[in-house]
Amino acid sequence: MSVAYCCCTLKIVDESHPSSGISVNFFAENFEKLPRVESAGDIIQLLRVVIKSHRSWVNVVFDKKLSSFALYEGRCDSKFAPYQVSPKFHPRVQDKKFIERLRKWTVGHQPETGTQPETASSDSLSLKEIKQGNQSNLTCKVIHICEVKQGEWMLFVWDGTDAPPVNIHKKLEEEFDKPLILQLEASPLSRDILCTFPSVGTILRMTADRCNEKLGLHLLKAGKWVQFRNINFEVRSGIWCGILLPKSRFSYLPDDDNLVLHSQRTYNERLKHKWGRMPLSTFPWPSYVTETNHDHKDVSFLTLMEVLSSREATAKFRCVVRVVATLPDRPENFRSSSCGTYRIRLTLEDPTARIHAYLYAEDAVVKVSTQKA
Repeated sequence: MSVAYCCCTLKIVDESHPSSGISVNFFAENFEKLPRVESAGDIIQLLRVVIKSHRSWVNVVFDKKLSSFALYEGRCDSKFAPYQVSPKFHPRVQDKKFIERLRKWTVGHQPETGTQPETASSDSLSLKEIKQGNQSNLTCKVIHICEVKQGEWMLFVWDGTDAPPVNIHKKLEEEFDKPLILQLEASPLSRDILCTFPSVGTILRMTADRCNEKLGLHLLKAGKWVQFRNINFEVRSGIWCGILLPKSRFSYLPDDDNLVLHSQRTYNERLKHKWGRMPLSTFPWPSYVTETNHDHKDVSFLTLMEVLSSREATAKFRCVVRVVATLPDRPENFRSSSCGTYRIRLTLEDPTARIHAYLYAEDAVVKVSTQKA
């Protein structure tokens, strides 16, 4: 009987191989038993590994029956406790001295990887630049991870920018039988999860077609900045979606990466600015003559994500949205033929979310305004 193994390869450097490094091949029964390096420059301790040479190449093989490993943060101010160990790992007294020396050495010898700031910033798109059809790289922060089906994972990623709005090719009369979906996942996320999402900027759903196990998406950690390479973008029911391919790859980025710092700084500036929550894409901006029924004209605009995560059971919100669907589909059907009452369902969206807004009875008599968002 054949047994399938998961594998990964790490390139490691130390004082004896500062430039070329050595490749280490790992084999395990599942992804959970493979080393999961959180940041470039972290330290891995290997015990009882096999060193092999082939022609002029030297590599290291991790034998799951004999070998063991431990992963430590590479920062000098970090604790000496490893954040991941293999089952057979046993710490030694001299380990602390070796880890301390390697941390001091890495300060002046940063590893040459694809997670360096100049590499991550040079060839990656932001969410405001995504287009359909072309394979691209994307640098973003993983906000949430969930299993949508058995063995199929969906990532929610963000970089603080607004994805461009898309044209929705759907007839109005189709809304009754085939309503426009509010999210790509089968059921909406809980409010507790939505409260952890940034209030400004598009949250992109990212999934993989038949290659989840190979990519190991479930091993990603929420809150980490990641660079994805060789991914596609599609529009599904008017919602942007990132598609991971069998050849897609990802790597963690350090918190001091130039693009990471720029994204976080831009996001913080948007939150402070009076108009920071306004869409930065081609969504319509309100004119100075726009009138609403809101009591305070100087109230700041909010995003739909802030509406969804609001703690108020009943509240008024001022939002800039676009209407992407209505039910009933025609104005002459807004009033019920049986009781004469108005009842309308609007599907609204902005760069952060898509929601249903219901107008009923006297609420539907007055002019529809942004407070109904």
